Amino acid sequence: MREFLEIGPRGLALARRALESGQHRVPRATARLLAPVGDPEKVICVGLNYHDHCQEQAVKVPKEPIIFSKFPSAITGPFDDIVHPQDTSVGSLVPTPTVPHGMALPAPLLSPQELDWEVELAAVIGKRGRHIEEAAALEHVLGFTVANDVSARDWQKRNGRQWLLSKTFDTFCPLGPAIVTREAVADVHNLWIRCSVNGHRMQDSNTSHLIFRVPALVAWVSRFVTLVPGDILLTGTPAGVGVFRKPPVFLKRGDEVQCEIEELGTICNRVV
Repeated sequence: MREFLEIGPRGLALARRALESGQHRVPRATARLLAPVGDPEKVICVGLNYHDHCQEQAVKVPKEPIIFSKFPSAITGPFDDIVHPQDTSVGSLVPTPTVPHGMALPAPLLSPQELDWEVELAAVIGKRGRHIEEAAALEHVLGFTVANDVSARDWQKRNGRQWLLSKTFDTFCPLGPAIVTREAVADVHNLWIRCSVNGHRMQDSNTSHLIFRVPALVAWVSRFVTLVPGDILLTGTPAGVGVFRKPPVFLKRGDEVQCEIEELGTICNRVV
């Protein structure tokens, strides 16, 4: 997909002609959908970017976008499993070193137990750019898809507050089911966005509640890094995540998580 996107408008024109021809079709039941972009150069994420998500935590609205990332190896397909990490304790596997006086041994790694869901609108970059003006930012976006920013809250909020590691275990970024081109979306900033766990609605909001909209995010990030075709920009999650519920609710093996965004489709992943 990255190679296809790098072709630019000519590649999209070829794809449209292939679609209009009515050929090259396979029965849906015989096909397994992968993530629409499986190996992006960058997966860029935004924290605290919905007004209702800030309210549920009782935190101030950020004055500028809060940026972090996932590794591309976290990406998995729209209907593939989310793998609940196995025990990552290494305390019994590493020989006890000689510790100089006054130094402490690092704590043994702990298996994540507090997995959380985060439905997110994801923008897919289609045109290379750096120092992009906000007014022209959408010209660099090919389209949009649905993402689940799965998060190990115990690693994010305790265990050293490891934001990156808590977000980037393998399979912690289900993505899909397809890229819906920018022109095909009526108004990306007015779409309902929802997440259900085992059929129970957990998140139910609208992209109109975004604090920093897609053009502002693209322009902001491009001040620091060059955006290239295939880069994925996760724009943040609305209220309703498990960690801020009373009492908190976390994913367990056997749970089914469904994330959906109006006009973009639905992804559904089982925790195993």
